[in-house]
This record gives sequence, C-alpha cells and structure tokens, in this order.
Amino acid sequence: MFKNLPRHQFANLRSKVFPACFTTVGICCAVSVGCFWYAHDPWKSSSTDEKYEFGFLVAAFVFNLTNLFVLTPTTIKTMKQRHRVEREVAKRNQKRVAINKKFGMFHGVAALATIMTFGSLGMHSWYLATKIDL
Repeated sequence: MFKNLPRHQFANLRSKVFPACFTTVGICCAVSVGCFWYAHDPWKSSSTDEKYEFGFLVAAFVFNLTNLFVLTPTTIKTMKQRHRVEREVAKRNQKRVAINKKFGMFHGVAALATIMTFGSLGMHSWYLATKIDL
C-alpha cells in the first residue's frame, strides 16, 4: 500500500488500522493469559518453564497495551501535528525538524514495543511447540 498511496494518506490509513490490530492482539493475549492461568495456576504447582511462559504472555500483553493506550495515540497526535507543520512551513524549518525528531522517537519506541510483543509471543509459540508429542 505504501507504494500506491501518498505518504499522508498512508499515514492516516495506518492511524486507523493500528489501533484495531493492537486491540485484537490485546484481546488474544488476555484470553491466552486467562487460559494459561486456568490450566496451570502459575504460583502453586507449576514448573519453572511454565512460570517463565506465564511471564512471557504477561509481557506480551503489557507491551501490547502500552502500544495501544500510550504509544499509538501519542504517535498519531504527533503525526497529525507533523502533517500540519509540513503544510505550513518550508522544507528546512526548525519547527519541522523538531516535530520530525519527536515523531521519530515515538514511532521508534512504538516499533520496539511491537517487536517485544512479537518476541514474547514467539516464545509462547516455542513453549507450545515443545509440548506437542508427535
């Protein structure tokens, strides 16, 4: 899509799609944490592997919620400010440089949270794969 849409339209599309994606992943993480808690009760009779697994699921849930409720709204707000500044000022303006730097920081942290969620869910998949008897 990014090759076929102008940058501002693509950014606006992403600002609508990302919250829906993070909401879906958050619901799935919450269900996974609840099911794992019900099946293993990680504080009583669980093994060390199961406690680590529970930690990875909770970490994925927390990273995703942070992305959904903190980073994504802040990034979208900064993106909209950036679009306004781009329409108002010339190419090399201090205001534009500052807003680009701010947007890059928030976008980078949000991407890192997404990678951490992906890694934690990858560890969960690895745990599940080790439990399969073929």
